[in-house]
Amino acid sequence: MFDSIGWGEIMVLVVAGLFILGPERLPAAAAWVGKAIRQVREYATGAREQLRGELGPEFDELRKPLEELRGLRSFNPRTAVRRTLFDDGPEPGTNGHTSAAAASYTPPPPPERLAKNERPPIDPDAT
Repeated sequence: MFDSIGWGEIMVLVVAGLFILGPERLPAAAAWVGKAIRQVREYATGAREQLRGELGPEFDELRKPLEELRGLRSFNPRTAVRRTLFDDGPEPGTNGHTSAAAASYTPPPPPERLAKNERPPIDPDAT
């Protein structure tokens, strides 16, 4: 949950909370936030378990597209271009991991070349 929040941001929030709430109300506010986060996690876990119980094996089929979307987070355009251009296999340090979307990507066809002295087509909506 806190993957994208660093210690610096947490310290800024604590200092801001100290100034806004004051030292006497800050511990109660922190306890309230902790309870709220714990309750949201319990609700999410309960909802997941209830879906898993009702859907059975279909639940795993619903999770497959979500896992593919998670794989897009680790998509590195620089590595994909290098792999496409040189096709030497996986880059060092990537462990050969590619997402399903990156593996199934096909580049668009190259544009048609114009003949000598031919004017390019004009799109009136774009100009």
